[in-house]
Amino acid sequence: MLNLLICVFVCSYLAIVFEHAIKVNKTASALIGAGLLWSIYALTKNDVSLVEHQLAESLTSTAQIVFFLMGAMAIVEVIDAHNGFEVITSRIQTKRLSHLVWIVGVITFFLSAILDNLTTTIIMISMLRKLLERREDRLYFAGIIVIAANAGGAWTPIGDVTTTMLWIGGQISAIEIMKGLFLPSLINLLVPLIVTSLVLGNKLLVTSVHGEHAVNLAGKFERNCIFYLGLAILICVPAFKTWTHLPPFIGILFGLGILWMVGDLLHRDKTDEQKERLTLVSALTRIDLSSIVFFVGILLAVAVLEHAHILSSLANLLDQYVGRQDLIVLLIGLASAIVDNVPLVAASMGMYSLSQFPIDSFLWEFMAYCAGTGGSILIIGSAAGVAAMGLEKIDFFWYVKKMSGLALLGYFAGALAYILQYALTHTGAIT
Repeated sequence: MLNLLICVFVCSYLAIVFEHAIKVNKTASALIGAGLLWSIYALTKNDVSLVEHQLAESLTSTAQIVFFLMGAMAIVEVIDAHNGFEVITSRIQTKRLSHLVWIVGVITFFLSAILDNLTTTIIMISMLRKLLERREDRLYFAGIIVIAANAGGAWTPIGDVTTTMLWIGGQISAIEIMKGLFLPSLINLLVPLIVTSLVLGNKLLVTSVHGEHAVNLAGKFERNCIFYLGLAILICVPAFKTWTHLPPFIGILFGLGILWMVGDLLHRDKTDEQKERLTLVSALTRIDLSSIVFFVGILLAVAVLEHAHILSSLANLLDQYVGRQDLIVLLIGLASAIVDNVPLVAASMGMYSLSQFPIDSFLWEFMAYCAGTGGSILIIGSAAGVAAMGLEKIDFFWYVKKMSGLALLGYFAGALAYILQYALTHTGAIT
């Protein structure tokens, strides 16, 4: 049974990695893999009640992530429909590319920490179309945005789906992950920014004359109200979890209800045609359901490997042949540049138990950093990179030539910073 389960999972994984080559969406591959794995496991286990209990347990943990992502995505869509992000982007005024790259990088870093790396990438690249005329400049800045978005998403529990998974799973806490990863994540960004600004020198930007302009469907007060309320809700979710000890999805859905009510009150005097795009009902139709269903499929697939004790066996092999935690996690981060980091982190959560590695231990914090930022090394290694690839038609090998080296420098610089920081603030060696 174990060999068959491993074979099916590897085939599903390869189908996900090479989705563009085989022309089959990765969500379909994940769902087929999950269905096959649970079917094989149920038929060979010969214990219906145990399989049902394990499936219910896996579904509960998966549903928490899905509900959280749906709520966060809907809030972001409502803010975007009100042109709320213009509050930030309209303040960018500079003539030099070397100055602009710092502004864009820093804004992306902090915006990604509050929203998520995928949404932030889409927002910032859309903004670049209004600022930059030359395609070569836009491509270079899109690469910086990918690096900045992944770095910013890694250090907060709501900024990257892998960090969110670790937070909801109980491997990390909100305050400790922000304290532990802020500096390494910042260094991950600063190293590429310093190199890029030196390369750009005094080069002037050529302003776009045909950029996209959003239609103002909401007034200034409505825009600001929804923007600041939406951000406040997202920021307060970790505090809600700490205060009530309830799962984060309860907090995000509670906040979604508040935003929904405020939006309905703000637009109560508008006609149905005027408020059609501004309502949360409309926002729910625009969230990326394909990505959400992909998370369901891959998390349920990985859960089978956990229940079959395949992941714990893999952890033992890594401990035996690699030994050091820091090297194991570094390798996982590098692997996330090639394959999706969601199943990698899901597998890691199944490989190591909380009894062996308690909450906020070195393994989990370093895992959040490496899995979150390692995806920047290749354009296909993260949701942010894939989004940028589609929006600006970035060639895979162009990114390898121009951006992968910068991302690698940032990745190892931030990793070294975290290891040194941990050694200075904790007693006991990293093993």
